[in-house]
Amino acid sequence: MRGRLASVIWSQNFMIDSYLLLAQKTVEEYVKTGQVISLPRDLPKEMLTKKAGVFISIHQKDGSLRGCIGTFLPTQDNLAHEIVRNAIESATADPRFSAILAQELPDLVYSVDILSEPEPAEKKDLNPKKYGLIVTTADGRRGLLLPDLEGVETIEQQISVCRQKAGIAETEPVSFLRFRVERHAEK
Repeated sequence: MRGRLASVIWSQNFMIDSYLLLAQKTVEEYVKTGQVISLPRDLPKEMLTKKAGVFISIHQKDGSLRGCIGTFLPTQDNLAHEIVRNAIESATADPRFSAILAQELPDLVYSVDILSEPEPAEKKDLNPKKYGLIVTTADGRRGLLLPDLEGVETIEQQISVCRQKAGIAETEPVSFLRFRVERHAEK
């Protein structure tokens, strides 16, 4: 419980999650100035010591996706650096969208998903509400879907979306990795 309390800070009489605040401030600074922010000094210890894959999702206030990029395994020294890197990528390099513009910033909503280490799974062990999914072919093509997403209710839907994202035909053999997320999202 202590670690979770440490990841929340107070700002203007509202509780703001440190993970979300770091993602938001990173995007705002990068979009406005092209500069990568320095890490704040008051980050919770776990953000500076823990390593994990991280996905940053950026939505417009109406709920439509504006960018989502992440890593399923850690690529940086710690969670804070992973969040900074993936927030910038989500805002500027998601191939489905143009880069976010400064005038859009006030209307954006963020979520930060911290991924557990993926583990091999059989189809019977999957659950789209509880686990994210990585579908992989023998030649290394891979599709990933976070858990508990609107419109993805069944295991078959989850597998199908993963296949589509990676260009994997429905008939191609695949293996499954599942993972959990610690989701930090604006309410």
